[in-house]
Amino acid sequence: MKVLVLNAGSSSLKWKLFEMEDKTLIASGLIEGILEKSALLHINYHDKDIDTQQTIHDHNEAFDMLFEALKTEHIIDFAHDLDAIGHRVVHGGEKFFRPTLIDNDVLTELKLLSPLAPLHNPANILGIEITSTMAPHIPNIAVFDTAFHHTMPQHAYLYALPRALYEEQHIRRYGFHGTSHHFVALAAAESCNTPLEEMNLITLHLGNGASACAIKNGQSVDTSMGFTPLEGLIMGTRSGDLDPAIITYLMETKNATAKEMDTMLNKESGLRGICQENDLRAIIKRADDGDEQAKLALEMFAYRIKKYIGAYVAVLGRVDAIVFTGGIGEHADVVRKMVLDGLGESFGIIMDKTKNRGNISGPFHHVKSRVKLFVIPTDEELAIAQACEDMLLTAKKHNLILQ
Repeated sequence: MKVLVLNAGSSSLKWKLFEMEDKTLIASGLIEGILEKSALLHINYHDKDIDTQQTIHDHNEAFDMLFEALKTEHIIDFAHDLDAIGHRVVHGGEKFFRPTLIDNDVLTELKLLSPLAPLHNPANILGIEITSTMAPHIPNIAVFDTAFHHTMPQHAYLYALPRALYEEQHIRRYGFHGTSHHFVALAAAESCNTPLEEMNLITLHLGNGASACAIKNGQSVDTSMGFTPLEGLIMGTRSGDLDPAIITYLMETKNATAKEMDTMLNKESGLRGICQENDLRAIIKRADDGDEQAKLALEMFAYRIKKYIGAYVAVLGRVDAIVFTGGIGEHADVVRKMVLDGLGESFGIIMDKTKNRGNISGPFHHVKSRVKLFVIPTDEELAIAQACEDMLLTAKKHNLILQ
């Protein structure tokens, strides 16, 4: 069974092709620079990199270019050899909380959710529309970033706002990175040789976007991102938590518009706002060289994560393991050290300093730690492919036709 996973952005298209029989990655790639003068198509296949550069006027051309390249390079003829196309969709709202076969009714519902994720959902939907038209006989399946957090209780997902705002406009905590949190939680449970439904975990997805998740008996009960991906941890360019009165204060004193505030909070804040840099590798180098602003950025970043760990220990009561994932979580040992230092006496969380060094994968807790610590590389695309496979196998079992 072959599954193609797509993540369509406003000017990019990321993809991976899997053979599900043995869960192997056949090929992967990226198209970036759609709508710009020069776009790049990159394909990695059999350890060979294939790069093509040309102008791509719109997403239709991007998909045509991708599928033609897959056929020309003898990777796959999508019209005949593909079993399913899985689409990453950022926001599923309250209605979509499991992998969903896409039809016209679903597309209509997804378009209504676009205001909740205006930077992501419209591009995700456009990718679905194009592939559904190009290959209507192939099942197109949506997998939602918000889905894993659907199990949060009301006291965790509601805001202390007038009730009508939730009932009429569905303003609530949704959470994101759910596919990643679920993937690494399953991997941690396997490493512990314990069913996920018997485990309490804190998972930390740390990259340019970052979020924490409290998992009780295998289910998400709280997460740091909220109505949008802006809330929670300090991120590359997003502020994370802040006093909301700051927004109205700046709108009054600086005569700033809502759009200007949105731009500032999402694109000019976070690590970039603190030290004018959002690449953590560069920040660490600057800090090592004595740059005080870079040091402060690292301290603030780690401090916010530490606070969420403390909060989620209180929420969960018992914590079996903490999992670090994402580009920063997997590669920045200095961040892991700063986050975990000082948690031994209060929570019994003790890392092994030797095991923590460098880019690691696997356990790094000290033998005396009451809580296990893991670095687990995430693979959201594989998780999406597995969800598609499960749907196809279930349909086959019940003699259903998916198209």
